[in-house]
Amino acid sequence: MFQYSQGKHNTQGHKAIPEGHFEEEQGRKGFFGPVSHIIKPEPSTRWVDIQGPLKPHLYDVVEMAKNHGVWQRMVFNSSVVVYNLWLKPSSTFEATRNADGDTLYFCHSGSGQVMTEFGLLEFIKGSYINIPKCATHVIVPKEESQFLVIESRSSFFREPDRGMLGKNAFYDPASFGKPDLDKLHTFKKQHHLDILKVNVRRFDTITTFTYSSCYFDTVGWKGDFWPFTLHINDLMPVISPRVHLPPSVHTTFVADGFVVCTFLPRPLETDADALKVPFYHQNIDYDEVLFYHDGNFFSRDNLHAGMMTLHPAGFPHGPHPKAVKAVEKKTHTDEVAIMIDTWQTLQTDSQLINVELPDYWKSWMTK
Repeated sequence: MFQYSQGKHNTQGHKAIPEGHFEEEQGRKGFFGPVSHIIKPEPSTRWVDIQGPLKPHLYDVVEMAKNHGVWQRMVFNSSVVVYNLWLKPSSTFEATRNADGDTLYFCHSGSGQVMTEFGLLEFIKGSYINIPKCATHVIVPKEESQFLVIESRSSFFREPDRGMLGKNAFYDPASFGKPDLDKLHTFKKQHHLDILKVNVRRFDTITTFTYSSCYFDTVGWKGDFWPFTLHINDLMPVISPRVHLPPSVHTTFVADGFVVCTFLPRPLETDADALKVPFYHQNIDYDEVLFYHDGNFFSRDNLHAGMMTLHPAGFPHGPHPKAVKAVEKKTHTDEVAIMIDTWQTLQTDSQLINVELPDYWKSWMTK
């Protein structure tokens, strides 16, 4: 389809929006495909009531029961499953092998090591830990730790295409934390770890393999299939000083059927006529999950770290009314959030009902 326009104010998107008006972006493929910007005198979030399944959802994951060691399923479809996981230090450990898919852990709090067949990995708050499908591993926390777990059941996780920006844009692969085999064997001896049981996840059930000697006995390996870590401090947001960029520039990992993005602190746009808050939009192709990790979430009211939102495809949304006013005095964002956009509709686990704030849809209404 070729570009066409009608009416007034048809300029660069996210710029020169007339005073007292609002821009809404409607686009395919996460605004990376065909897209239009619509200028309206009022935002499309001016509803007074919503009846039906497209209501937005807000969950306080902090309030979920601390069932240490249990993968607490939150949202899911055939491509991706998102869990909450709490772990605490222990004197006994059993290994995990996920035969259902690749596992991407995001450390929301805590620190420790991950024992793998390929070597030892270190993690701290803000670390992604990418464990390939069927790679046997043990997370050994130094302290109580909480993880957002993103399980890809459709493909392995891969780096996004950076196009003209080049392969090192957003993050340099050299910053991946690599498994260290020597440190693994030293760690085992220091902590007297003898891992004899491997719990294999397959078809959402567990099969336990018991061995006569420690499973982690690798003496060497080579290849391009191995676990790694990536910390948010090694992510360098792609920005434009003049105009707001689409969320696709924050894509961190890609899998078949969904993407994982990381929103990080960044300077706000400097042009006097530039839109500085996240724009009103309809995520036409994706269900959108946002996990709020750290900082001041200025585009939303009454949020704290550890909360999670679900905005279904077809639901128009954008900044809350207070954010539009508050941004006038801000020069930077100072929030960290993890976004998961999925092609297929997400279902919610029944246990999330206990931690949902049912009036979240009202938060766009002017009080």
